[in-house]
Amino acid sequence: MSAPGDVRPEILDRLRASCRGLPETYEEPAWIGVRWRIRQRTVAHVYTAEPERSLAYPRHLVTDEPPTLMTFRVPADDLLGLTSSGFPFFRAGWGANVVGVFLGDHTDWSEIAELLTDSYREMAPRFLAARVPLPPE
Repeated sequence: MSAPGDVRPEILDRLRASCRGLPETYEEPAWIGVRWRIRQRTVAHVYTAEPERSLAYPRHLVTDEPPTLMTFRVPADDLLGLTSSGFPFFRAGWGANVVGVFLGDHTDWSEIAELLTDSYREMAPRFLAARVPLPPE
């Protein structure tokens, strides 16, 4: 039997690859699932939701399997643009700039890598965030 919030290894591997290059970021078990942090601030949190738990995500988008979700921070200017299009993104039920995303076969992993980098820039001290190059425009 898997532990509450266990995440499929292939999803964790992709997220680990994206977080590995973010200065001083570390991975640790969270209250459910896994999170990546810079100092004491969470950059991303991934978990498999359990229907009986009162986790904040749009239940109408869930099929027969418990969804794998990731929450992360975005620049305030990006919040509405990212969440207004709907699936796979949604506004988390806490924090002024926290977004959730459903992860699975449909996931654009390049986009997730960029979003993780943006989340890192939101949470890291400025001198560390400055060490991560901005994506080309």
